[in-house]
Amino acid sequence: MGAKPPSEGRDGGKNSPNSPRSDRSGARAPRANVAAVESSYQLLLWLIPVLDGLPRSQKFQLGDRLQSTALQVLDTLIEAAYNRERSALLRRANLDLEKLRFWVRLAKDLKLLDFKRYEHASRLIDDLGRQVGGWLRADSGLRKAADTPAVA
Repeated sequence: MGAKPPSEGRDGGKNSPNSPRSDRSGARAPRANVAAVESSYQLLLWLIPVLDGLPRSQKFQLGDRLQSTALQVLDTLIEAAYNRERSALLRRANLDLEKLRFWVRLAKDLKLLDFKRYEHASRLIDDLGRQVGGWLRADSGLRKAADTPAVA
């Protein structure tokens, strides 16, 4: 009575191998970092079906470029979540987000995306950019505090 499915375990699935907050070894990423990873994942969940609807002439050029760059952002953020030296990774994710902004705008200007989808994509990318920027500022602030000697 009330038993959880075997895939959920004792914690109700919160720390399952498919959870964005854990890796296969059970190590957890800090909560602040998970928001950017999750936002990147949500962007891809929305973007991939949209790109499948592009005309064949652009699906394998602009569409593949958009999808591979968005996947690269997710990969980079996951790596940053589990790496102490994350500043370079976060700057790389920021650069890839800037590329996405231009390519989404290009897709809109070529009339491959309607304005409503362009607006939605832009909002998702901007929100993710704010999260990555905040993470980068917080990380550099922590580094400065750790490098500053305590004055007695």
